[in-house]
Amino acid sequence: MPPTSAPIPLAPRPLALGLRALPLFPLAAPLSLLMRRLIAAHPGLITRLGAHGSCRFAIDPIDLPLVLLLQPEVERITVHRRPPPDADTRIAGPLAALLGLVHGTWDGDALFFSRDLVIEGDTGAALALRNAIDDAELDLAAEIAALSGPMRGRLEPLIALAERVTHLPLRRAEGV
Repeated sequence: MPPTSAPIPLAPRPLALGLRALPLFPLAAPLSLLMRRLIAAHPGLITRLGAHGSCRFAIDPIDLPLVLLLQPEVERITVHRRPPPDADTRIAGPLAALLGLVHGTWDGDALFFSRDLVIEGDTGAALALRNAIDDAELDLAAEIAALSGPMRGRLEPLIALAERVTHLPLRRAEGV
């Protein structure tokens, strides 16, 4: 796990520029499919959210021109431009910090106290989401590779290359 004092890398500028030009609607379907797969593979995600399962979570990667609205109970993700849509909780930070939180690369408390991560709204819901994700030990790259079927063998080396080039934590931290 990198030291918490290490600077959080920003998303590559070409990615941000590409997303600025891309219509966002086509991104929602694969992200919702990924969410359904994660919930099916890790049913404790929803259970662990408890009363916060019906909350709307705005996930705001501040270095990208989009905001994700997660609705776990209905297994849906929608993609929006700024300003963030109405949500019970907004979790904002650089994409690397948000991915690192999911993959166990960085500690959520350290990100919050260093101000690399900002939480607005229902902090109890944000904490429940973080705890649910921590318990599930998610690896988004592995889940995406699994969704790719026969292309998995070709996709995994590309994910590893993208992680090395961008310095974004695209896979679960080893030894976590």
